[in-house]
Amino acid sequence: MTVDLHYASLCDVAVRIASGNLDSVGVTGHLVARIERLEPHLHAFTEVTAERAQQEARAADVARDRGEELGPLHGVPIAIKDLCMMRGTATTGGHSFRKNLIDESNATVVQRLQASGAIILGKLATTEGAMAGYHPDFEIPRNPWATDRWPGVSSSGPGVATAAGLCFGSLGTDTGGSIRYPSSANGIVGLKPTWGRVSRSGVLDLAPTLDHVGPMARTVRDAARMLSVISGYDDDDPTTLRSADVDFEAALDQGVAGLRIGWDEKYAGRAAPHVFKAVRSVVEELSDAGTEIVEVAVPTVDETVAWRTIASAEAAVVHQETFPSRVSDYGENFRGLLTKAHKITDVERADAYLARERAVKRMMPVFEHIDLLVCPTVAAETFRYESNDAYGGLDEARGTSCGIPLEWYEASECFTKIWNYNGYPTLCLPCGTSDDGMPLSVQFAGPPLSEGILCRAGHVFEQATNWHMKHPEVEGEGESNAR
Repeated sequence: MTVDLHYASLCDVAVRIASGNLDSVGVTGHLVARIERLEPHLHAFTEVTAERAQQEARAADVARDRGEELGPLHGVPIAIKDLCMMRGTATTGGHSFRKNLIDESNATVVQRLQASGAIILGKLATTEGAMAGYHPDFEIPRNPWATDRWPGVSSSGPGVATAAGLCFGSLGTDTGGSIRYPSSANGIVGLKPTWGRVSRSGVLDLAPTLDHVGPMARTVRDAARMLSVISGYDDDDPTTLRSADVDFEAALDQGVAGLRIGWDEKYAGRAAPHVFKAVRSVVEELSDAGTEIVEVAVPTVDETVAWRTIASAEAAVVHQETFPSRVSDYGENFRGLLTKAHKITDVERADAYLARERAVKRMMPVFEHIDLLVCPTVAAETFRYESNDAYGGLDEARGTSCGIPLEWYEASECFTKIWNYNGYPTLCLPCGTSDDGMPLSVQFAGPPLSEGILCRAGHVFEQATNWHMKHPEVEGEGESNAR
């Protein structure tokens, strides 16, 4: 099957550039032209560094032609969430007051991407402060599968851009689901690493003890390669782990024979029936591939109230230089979050951290006899979405917050926030479609530093199915698919 260049895998493009079959200049120009054509419909970027990217692409081709040693992403165009500092650009974090603050240095993850040879196309849109709502000075990304559907939360720009073929991969962040929600909504792969696996130096914080930086891509192999590039200890981030460098891609072809797969039917059954069915089919595929399916019991934990208290309290510390002194510069939703955070008592804060500790300890026994757990990423497919509502806050009459139905969000939290609590790695990937054609997603969770195993399982599933090869018909390149 012929694949359009913009939907080719990152790894395939890297091989073709290295061999001379493709030029980085041509590939970069193709994506820049695609961005120019589709960005008015999708609003995935906050800044497109087209001229800079094309200069870097020319330099990449010259280096290849000279026979210089090439990195694993040499000449491949990617993009980064607008929380990652990149010299000469503005890292807004979704805040209007940061639009004119030009970065003088690079985030560590940006340094590592550039050292690998990647071409960075620009900054991708995020909600304000990486929370739920957008600042009214920013456009809201549009889901390429159907522009009236939710694009995900703070890593919505990376999700949209990667799904729509505007980049070959992207960097997102995840504090309570922000890599996984948009990956699910946009039908792509999202990898939230072990907390501390990837440096957060130069990445704007939401809640430091919950924040993770990770790749978003269209295949597991692409995500694995990106993780290999950006992971590792960093002197500038003392929370990074002193673990050995790992080539996550190298182990993909080992298969999954002998791995023990955890399955909790009751836990997975908290999702909608059609989501449960799709996720159950993933378990069956892995069983056919030689894994042992082990029944486990995932505990019910307090992952909601305490998470919000911790996230809000830490966000208040992060923003203490500008809030409340510049309260009027903040949008409604994030302003409300910080206002409530300043009312949290010491006792409430301590109680939240203790609840987190209890939840972490209750989850640990689940992984004593399994290598990974299979569960839904979210409770149901992405929903119809009034984008203007995303500029606001809680609407009790409509049962929404920032345009997100509370029923959907509350049903999905049990699948996401615990993995931020305990810092365990997760991988999500497409596993089907709903009756109206929206992507469905499965999530693999594992103990600390098990990303290699998660990627092996995800790769095996991809090889047995073709969900990762399905792409949206994007408005602007043909007839609109908006529903």
